[in-house]
Amino acid sequence: MRMLLPSEATESPGVRGVPEKTVALRGLPDTSGSFTLSKPWRPAWAEVDLNAVRHNVGLLARLVSPAGLMAVVKADGYGHGSVAAAYAALEAGATWLGVALVEEGVELRDAGVDVPILLLSQPPVEAARAVIDAGLTPVVHSRRFVDALAKAAADAGAVDPQPVHLKVDTGMHRIGCSPSEALDLAPAIRKHRELHLQGLLTHFAVADEPDNPYTGRQVATFEAVRKELARLGIRPPLVHAANSAAVLTAPEAHYDLVRCGIAVYGIAPASALDGRLPLKPALSLKARVSYVRRLVAGERLSYGLRYELDVPSTVVTVPVGYADGVPRRLGEVGGEVLIGGRRRPIAGTITMDQLLVDLGPGDGAGDAAAGVDVGTEVVLLGRQGHDVITAAEWAERLGTIPYEVCCGIGDRVPRRYLG
Repeated sequence: MRMLLPSEATESPGVRGVPEKTVALRGLPDTSGSFTLSKPWRPAWAEVDLNAVRHNVGLLARLVSPAGLMAVVKADGYGHGSVAAAYAALEAGATWLGVALVEEGVELRDAGVDVPILLLSQPPVEAARAVIDAGLTPVVHSRRFVDALAKAAADAGAVDPQPVHLKVDTGMHRIGCSPSEALDLAPAIRKHRELHLQGLLTHFAVADEPDNPYTGRQVATFEAVRKELARLGIRPPLVHAANSAAVLTAPEAHYDLVRCGIAVYGIAPASALDGRLPLKPALSLKARVSYVRRLVAGERLSYGLRYELDVPSTVVTVPVGYADGVPRRLGEVGGEVLIGGRRRPIAGTITMDQLLVDLGPGDGAGDAAAGVDVGTEVVLLGRQGHDVITAAEWAERLGTIPYEVCCGIGDRVPRRYLG
């Protein structure tokens, strides 16, 4: 069997409140093999190595044991495909999945995923019933949402209490209640018989900076809240704080569960942490040459005519652009591609659907243009021959992070799943 796609999920008893379209883990589909999601005429694609995802999750799970591992598959699995990444992660030992949106959780349920799914951000009050119906576990930090969720559970006739995880803001100041508010909200949650305070969590701001003492201060604040709740007789069974970076830099914060995102996909959470674990990048971005032409010295290329050929050159067109997640300014900051196992510069401004590559004069040994024709493979991210271009390389050139690079490869680009 291959992984079920959303439209193929079969009927079976699901979690409480989930439409009867889920497949229990005991019947987990086999995701081995290769398959491609639609857009068969597109000569550009992203390859996702599911064996790499399995390798990374297995490595991380062994590292943090006896803590459990949550694979974060929000933002379409960081651009890798949430459903395929979720199944691969579960096969390798993940016990939870994390998403940002109710809709992302529903997509996983519709694809047959029947394991706990944490909504990492408290959803709008209006989504409370949808959370119940999909069997999702929300992060909560406001009394208003807690009350709405309890009412939605009652209205749904839920038999079992709805689990929630209380988010404490220990210093990142993005979402979560303050430590003092947490000490008030936790007892309020317990008063709702429709709810179960299953988890307590926080999030680190600088865990990717190994020498920054701020993470230690956040841990201390979180510990103070946890101990005070215990003094009040409140001991949520799942305590969690560590993201991918903290798995490596804050072992004291592994607790009962860790939440791994970028590391699942084989990318270090920061350059300072690169090489700490033998992670395998799962994503490659490839295309095929769509046009080849010879141009004389002095010709200028692409919008703005900012790239001038110093010598006669072979220039090829690659049918992928900024609408596909290749940043418009990548060529301006020295971006390259691999053709025939050799690095070649992106020439001029990247356009919405296409970019140009300068193969050079090709008048000597190692002629870059030799053998390059329409249909020749071009690697924008990934390995070809003995060389590799990584998301971290793009990020360094562009002044951003690999997360943004991967998440930017949108659904215009078909995914080919290998392994």
